[in-house]
Amino acid sequence: MPFAEKKRFIQSEVRRVRNHASKSRVKTLIKRVSTAVESGDDTAESRLREAISAIQRAGQKKVLHPNTASRRIAQLSKMVHRSKAAETQAES
Repeated sequence: MPFAEKKRFIQSEVRRVRNHASKSRVKTLIKRVSTAVESGDDTAESRLREAISAIQRAGQKKVLHPNTASRRIAQLSKMVHRSKAAETQAES
């Protein structure tokens, strides 16, 4: 294998591992937000901020397609804000 091919192979492997870690983190944070919403936990908004940050970073670095990142942020925000509105509705 010529040097250039070995270099490309190593570079793509490093990128693959980094992208996998980033995607895994995003998925974990999304799950944390959804479980906080389902359980009615007060930490849903702070978990949402953390998830939005990671999703935006993944979108900027092209780990996720930018439109996919925007869509996921919108879906999570909608989920958290609807649950918050339902809580305030139930209190009054």
